[in-house]
Amino acid sequence: MTQKQDIFGLMNGAVQMWRSFYNPTSDAVWLAAAAPHGAQTVLDVGVGTGAVALCWMARHIDARVTGVDISTDMLDVAARNATLNGRDLELIATDIFSWRTARTFDLVMTNPPYFQGTAARHNAHHNVDLGAWTRAAAARVRPGGTLCTIVDAGALHRVLDGLGGHFGGIQIFPLRGGGKQACAERVIIRAKNGSAAPDALYPALDMGDTRILRDGLTLDDILATLGADD
Repeated sequence: MTQKQDIFGLMNGAVQMWRSFYNPTSDAVWLAAAAPHGAQTVLDVGVGTGAVALCWMARHIDARVTGVDISTDMLDVAARNATLNGRDLELIATDIFSWRTARTFDLVMTNPPYFQGTAARHNAHHNVDLGAWTRAAAARVRPGGTLCTIVDAGALHRVLDGLGGHFGGIQIFPLRGGGKQACAERVIIRAKNGSAAPDALYPALDMGDTRILRDGLTLDDILATLGADD
């Protein structure tokens, strides 16, 4: 296999990824596009092979980004991908449920393992309690900071339960699949630690929107064109 075949691009080539036992989906690009501007310290919980972190870093080259994952197999690939993109990505092998740290971050992003079924070969989490996962990720958000996540639409209530009473200004963005499908396949949730702002449910967006997946626009860019930015 040639190097060209071994490497593929995200965001029209702005991010390069080595093909491996796990390759990211559009969820990773959407999550990175949904995470807000302005964060200087960022944590990617369940960083996997690094797609979310690297897509976010493509727009924020001066931010300090940390990724944690229980799978050393995943982290090995993430390190290679960080090098491929010339990014300084701090990677920590740890279980988010037992990570002993006092560190908090301006922004915590997570694309949790919401799928159900047989354990993956790369020893990552599977069949997790999404409420517990959300609480563990939220505990790493500093006061005034933001948690941003993407999950299957059917798991929305578990994420909201996990946020508890400390997070407000919750924004929910449904993502609709292609064809004639009426229901959302995914939801993006953004919430601020300590905010008293009202919650908001936005109209559904197309998961295949090339402005996000190809052109590198952010979710806030798209909201601004609709007059719905905050």
